[in-house]
Amino acid sequence: MNKDDMKHRTKQFALRVIRLVESLPKRQTADVLGKQLLRSGTSVGANYRAACRAKSTADFVYKMGIVEEETDESLYWMELLVEAGIMESKKLESLIKEANELLAITVASIKTAKITK
Repeated sequence: MNKDDMKHRTKQFALRVIRLVESLPKRQTADVLGKQLLRSGTSVGANYRAACRAKSTADFVYKMGIVEEETDESLYWMELLVEAGIMESKKLESLIKEANELLAITVASIKTAKITK
């Protein structure tokens, strides 16, 4: 996958997270979890873009580590939305699948960068 494809996918992920958070019920727990998901889900793409501007391999690995953390955190908040009964798992299935794919791509990129360092 090239940089532009990944930039596009991470931005689309952010937009899907935004739409999900906007659709959550107006309850305190959903609001708190939604805000957390909104922060982590939208930062995946922003941090990936920063990684694309890395000044060295070490800088790239560091910034991609942030992408990894934010993607994993997004998965955590989505899991909580399901397990707390706020959202049906079926409605999040596709978004969780995309998060897992982005996470796998990110981890592979980090491993590759470390090898070629």
